[in-house]
Amino acid sequence: SSLVTQDLEFPGLPAVTPQTAKATEASVTTLPSGLTVVTEGACSTSTVSITFPKAGSGDEAIDEQGASHINKCLGFKSGSDMSTLYIIRSIETTGAVPFAKADRLGATLGYTGPRETAASVVNMLAIDCSMELWDVRDAKVHAKLEAEEAAKSAQITLTENLYAAAYGPQTSAGRPYYMSTSPSTDLLRSFRYRAYGLNGAVLAATGVEDHAAFCSEVSELMKGSAAGTPDKADIFTYIGGESRVAAPSTGYAHVALAFEMKAPSAVASVVKHALSLAGLSAGVEAFVTPGLVGVYAGSEDGAGLVEALAATVSTKFSADIIKRAKGLAKIEALMAIDGGSQMLAETMTASILESGSFSGPADVAKTYDSISDSAVSSAVADMLKSNPSLAAVGDISMVPYQASISF
Repeated sequence: SSLVTQDLEFPGLPAVTPQTAKATEASVTTLPSGLTVVTEGACSTSTVSITFPKAGSGDEAIDEQGASHINKCLGFKSGSDMSTLYIIRSIETTGAVPFAKADRLGATLGYTGPRETAASVVNMLAIDCSMELWDVRDAKVHAKLEAEEAAKSAQITLTENLYAAAYGPQTSAGRPYYMSTSPSTDLLRSFRYRAYGLNGAVLAATGVEDHAAFCSEVSELMKGSAAGTPDKADIFTYIGGESRVAAPSTGYAHVALAFEMKAPSAVASVVKHALSLAGLSAGVEAFVTPGLVGVYAGSEDGAGLVEALAATVSTKFSADIIKRAKGLAKIEALMAIDGGSQMLAETMTASILESGSFSGPADVAKTYDSISDSAVSSAVADMLKSNPSLAAVGDISMVPYQASISF
């Protein structure tokens, strides 16, 4: 026993001298390709994701409806002289698990795995998809199945109709993300060329200790990736209105009321929590998404739902409610940073897209602590000046129309 000390580490066994935990600290670099790379080194696992802000359905042309969803399903498919099988096996051989998602605001491809292999397959995230016949066929089938499942969800249907009410059903932002139609392969290729380029994209990586070395490796591995176009993602123009889907057989009414929100995301989050606190006794929940903040309620007969929502958003927030809302918003933001590597990568990406930077937990806490009561009140006042957007789904015979709402 005298030959073995407590300072000796044994492979496969817990460390007897573990490193002290450290808080998240981020580094940000924009590469010559226009790709912004943000990393942090505290996470125990590594999530590497690339977000293309122009690849959402909000950037589809009128004849490209459905291109965003199908292109999401084409993630990790054949391209850059590599087969689908090779791409997936290359990622999984490192111990990582790939994922892909998209919505109106963009698309994200990524994987979560060990820190040691974080950058080794990063080029698989920016494959120049070759649109092989069988890959496109499979992607369209996959997208159709997802659309069919989405149609069964009252919450997703309500969300689709809320965007239609807010931005207009014929606009790219107001049209459904889940489409029953499929654009041609040429249109899918055109959309991908325009949207899935490095220029303007954000690459987020957690569990990376050497930012400079990671950026160097990314530059080398992605030197053959598509550059994309220099144009920016479309800016949604808020209109406000109403969208209703009657389904009496469901026996339940879902109603959402939303407004335009121009304030920074931190202030919008405080407003959301203040609305939730104000509507708690009436069963009203608040939500926030980029550009919108609103309230939701549901019941079996639908009677009184709109009145409850209108009463909630008309509430004059006391100093106590704002204080509690700031605390809840701050906790939510800090929990997102500490909620796992994938959630942290999402938080980092969202911050880069909004402000061009990302700060650690201490600065996030300071941001929420610095929000004044007047800033919250001003955001709510501006919110109420916009034309309300009402979406109703289900047994809505007792739900009044948007024109009858008064504040």
